Amino acid sequence: MHNPFWTELCEAVFGEVATPYTVQGQGHLPSHYAVSDFAEATVGLAGVALSRLGAGEEVSVDRRLASLWFDMTLRPDGWEAPSIWDAIAGNYRCKDGWIRLHTNAPHHRDAALSVLKTPVDRDAVARAVLEWSGAELETAIVDAKGCAAEMRGPEEWQKHPQGRAIGNEPLVHWESIGSCEARAIPDLRGVKVLDLTRVLAGPVATRFLAGFGAEVLRIDPPSWNEPSVEMEVTLGKHCGGLDLKRAEGLAHLKALMAKADVFVHGYRADALDRLGLGDDVRRVINPNMVDVRLNAYGWRGPWANRRGFDSLVQMSCGIAAHGMVQGGADGPRPLPVQALDHGTGYLMAACVLEGLARRTRGDVVRAKVSLARTAQCLMQHCSAFETAGAISLADEDFGDAVEHTSWGPAHRVTAPVKIAGRGLTWSIAAGHVRRHAADWQS
Repeated sequence: MHNPFWTELCEAVFGEVATPYTVQGQGHLPSHYAVSDFAEATVGLAGVALSRLGAGEEVSVDRRLASLWFDMTLRPDGWEAPSIWDAIAGNYRCKDGWIRLHTNAPHHRDAALSVLKTPVDRDAVARAVLEWSGAELETAIVDAKGCAAEMRGPEEWQKHPQGRAIGNEPLVHWESIGSCEARAIPDLRGVKVLDLTRVLAGPVATRFLAGFGAEVLRIDPPSWNEPSVEMEVTLGKHCGGLDLKRAEGLAHLKALMAKADVFVHGYRADALDRLGLGDDVRRVINPNMVDVRLNAYGWRGPWANRRGFDSLVQMSCGIAAHGMVQGGADGPRPLPVQALDHGTGYLMAACVLEGLARRTRGDVVRAKVSLARTAQCLMQHCSAFETAGAISLADEDFGDAVEHTSWGPAHRVTAPVKIAGRGLTWSIAAGHVRRHAADWQS
């Protein structure tokens, strides 16, 4: 096997180059970056991490299916999935280039519209954006607690203070936080994973863990919904709700945390501190808990606490600009899938599994990753934009089993990885957030 990402990913997670997976399937996603290589490697990384925990030695990855699992995997039967984007989200031309607005969440949309002083009307937004420079509008929307990203080229990002900070970060920040009694974990059955993540990387990680037997409990606040991706991010999980701004909600979360083996969260760097759940507090609540954490723009530098999503990071760090230049396009050309989210998700799953493996040796660890640092890993490997042999979804990619989701019956793309011949299976169909009690089932 030769995959350009394998050595870097292994060394970041395991500290050594692990025995690789075997590859099945062929093809590539059309991109100016090696996206299918990245999909294959990150899915394989998570599989190998589970095999190292003791689930079995032989890991196989289907390259075609791994690429497809970097996108939406559900085919509705007799119903229609909602649009992945709201009416305002997207790329807009500004005075001096391009900017992307991320407005899927109502409060993020309201922040952008308050700055632009427009109604919910795409044409009106486009006219208003033309009056702004990209940097000024990005700053104004972020200051209003919204989400936006000016398009920057790769070299411009490398010179930017946050780009320089990312350049000095490891792909995975590991921290040993204590010792515990060594105890073997042959597989994920019985492992409790507390999931406080949102679209999309964190839920990809916990979906993988659930598919191999972990008990995943996802917690959402009362006002948060993800209608465009809930059918992807809730698969295999119990989904409860708590208001962490209320004393009883916070106390309930702490009780859940006390029994968790793993805590996966995607809050901004300072958010848990403000909730009274900082690193030291979590350590007191559960000194044996593996803690894996995600943010958008990295853990150092002026943007460490900035809100962000995959599509915004692609604009900020130069991916969309590189695609535009290489493709001779008249506007931003991002990746064909949200590869930063999905790749980071499998990286997080691997970190959880490596954390559990280290705990079997008596070492309790924390790990931190970011979308922007994942982007740097991906951007080191460019690719020719080839449409010949490109991967596209086909009927044979779907399994025969019917998944009875909250929205109706559906079929899902066949899972891309097997360990000792065993693939991913989920006992809980996808459904709405907050549809279950916020309690452990076992």
